Amino acid sequence: MSTTPPLIGVTTYVADDARWGVWALPAAVLPAGYHRLVQRCGGLAALLPPGDPDTAAAAVARLDGLVIAGGPDVEPVRYGADADPRTGPPARDRDAWELALIDAALEARVPLLGICRGLQLLNVALGGTLVQHLDGHAGPAGVFGRHEVKPEPGTLLSGILPESVSVPTYHHQAVDRLGSGLLPSAHATDGTVEALELPGAGHFVLSVQWHPEAGDDTRVMGALVAAASGS
Repeated sequence: MSTTPPLIGVTTYVADDARWGVWALPAAVLPAGYHRLVQRCGGLAALLPPGDPDTAAAAVARLDGLVIAGGPDVEPVRYGADADPRTGPPARDRDAWELALIDAALEARVPLLGICRGLQLLNVALGGTLVQHLDGHAGPAGVFGRHEVKPEPGTLLSGILPESVSVPTYHHQAVDRLGSGLLPSAHATDGTVEALELPGAGHFVLSVQWHPEAGDDTRVMGALVAAASGS
């Protein structure tokens, strides 16, 4: 077993007008909670801004694990739907890049964790669809809400989180039709799917609808880092 910390790639936003110091420039950005959580769990964090989808396999080949981070709504055309008026503006470059990363990670059997948008993209990548709007899963604008999720017994997730937990949440879209091979492994009290896994993948594939990076529970990210390190 290697003693070198595993390299965990984490996808990012692109902001057209990020501001720091005297600068206002386009920038790849990501809440610091993501890389800090990877580091707390013993991994090395590498940020992956949107790039050419044709290079996704090469990027994944250099990683020990991959996190598809939260972010904007998936463009509905990706799952054959018209946009609801409440669906946010598309992030086409990011959709294309992250879908290619997911495909590459599944092909190469690289451990994969989806967070919020990452769960939705995993579902879409495997042929599923999304509910474009639901209420009760976020706080006010820019503020995480909290609610309880219940893991399903016998799942990968239940081995990581054996009990019901209160989680930080900020989303208005969710799983509708399941993608091929995916298993719901946690639900909210209103029945919303809160986690998906891929039992037939042959490696660690898990996605959660909540935001572990915004809380104090390290177990989900810790499980990815452990899988990425071969432990």
